[in-house]
Amino acid sequence: MLLANIVVTGINYAHSHAYTGFGGIWSILIAVALFFLALKARMYALGDQDRIIRLEERLRLASMIPAEQMAELDSLTMRQYIGLRFASNPELPALARRAIREKLTEKQIKEAIVSWRADNNRI
Repeated sequence: MLLANIVVTGINYAHSHAYTGFGGIWSILIAVALFFLALKARMYALGDQDRIIRLEERLRLASMIPAEQMAELDSLTMRQYIGLRFASNPELPALARRAIREKLTEKQIKEAIVSWRADNNRI
C-alpha cells in the first residue's frame, strides 16, 4: 500500500494542478519516507528474530555437546544457524559439524535434515 501510495502521489503530482509547487513535492517526500520507515522497521524485526534464532540454536547445541566442542561451532554463520533450527535434537550436532566442514548453505542444511522439527513461532 505504501508503494502504491508513492505511485499515486507521483501521478497526482504530474497530472493535477492541486499538487503544484512545494505541496506536491512535500506529498511525494512524505510518501517515500513512510515507505522507507515501514521497510526499515520490518528489517529491524527480521534482524532481531534472526539473532534470537542464533541464540536459541547455540543454547540448544550447548546442551547437547561438551563445552570443548562448542568452540568448533563458533564458525557457523547466521544463515547456517537459521537452517539448523529445523533439525531434530538427535541429528543437530552432527549436522552442525557437517555444515561447518562442507560449508553448507541454509538451503543445503534444510535439504539434509532427515527428521524435521517445525518452527511455528516465526513471525
